[in-house]
This record gives sequence, C-alpha cells and structure tokens, in this order.
Amino acid sequence: MHPLHHPLFIRFIIHFNEEKDYFECHEVGEEYWKSVAPKNKLHPLTGWIQLAVGMYHWRRSNYPGALRSFIRSKVKLASGNEWVDGFDQELLIKNISNAIEAVTERKPFSPFPIPVTSNELKKMVKNYHAANPTVDQDPYYIMHKHRLRDRSSIINLREQRKRRNLEL
Repeated sequence: MHPLHHPLFIRFIIHFNEEKDYFECHEVGEEYWKSVAPKNKLHPLTGWIQLAVGMYHWRRSNYPGALRSFIRSKVKLASGNEWVDGFDQELLIKNISNAIEAVTERKPFSPFPIPVTSNELKKMVKNYHAANPTVDQDPYYIMHKHRLRDRSSIINLREQRKRRNLEL
C-alpha cells in the first residue's frame, strides 16, 4: 500500500479539505507518524502535520506559530518523495508560500485545500468520507479545539508520570 493511502492519511485529507478541522489533522497525522517514523522529526509526514498546525495557528491569529509551521512544512513538502506523490506539488508549495506571505503581513486566515491529483486517492477519500460522514461542528469549537476538548485523560497520564518519577 502506498503510504498516503493509509486510512489515517485519508482522514487527514478529509479533516483538512472537507472539514477544515486542522486540529484533527494534527491528531491523526501524529498518530500515523508515530506508527511509521516515531521521533524522526525530519520525516516527510511531519511536513503534512506542520501544514495543518500552521493552518490552525493562522486561523487563531497566532502569526508567529503559523509562520514557523509553514516554513518547516514547505521545506519538507518541497522535496520530491513518495509522501507528495498524488498531489499537485507545485500548487501545494505555491499555496504554502502564499500562506507564509499572508501570515508575515498579518492578513486574515484564508483556507486552501490540499490539491489531490491522484484519481485513486480521490476515490479513496470519497469512499471513506461516504462511509464515515462527518457531522458539522461549531466553528468556534473547531477554532479553539485544543483548549475546549476533554483533556482529562491527558491530565491523568501526566499525574501518573509525576507519581512514577517521585517514586524513583
């Protein structure tokens, strides 16, 4: 299977292009990254994750965070490799460059889609989306998801780590 045909990456594309839920892009992208290249921050998949993080920050007017993420993303996605096969790479890099310029000039958020060119990938996205329809979410919640989501499991895990470290 081509690495970009993995169900987690299909979900990434749907979250990015259809839902514009960049926080969820980050979540599924990171889950996938941890399964294929854990701790390798230079892996091309991190370029996709950083693209989503840049969009999330830009939407929230965190221009410095967006700029850092877009610059890192552009470097990784500009190199030709299997992680950009099936996309209009030239248009993708142009869109990221335009985003960098807009963020630098503190322009308002302006979403753009990931330009999928592979018919096979388009079909996979369409089929997955049809089998797993999305529910419209409150735009405010999508915009501030990292602050509004249930974080009890994360807090519990941190507390367990603290206790373990104290016991050592």
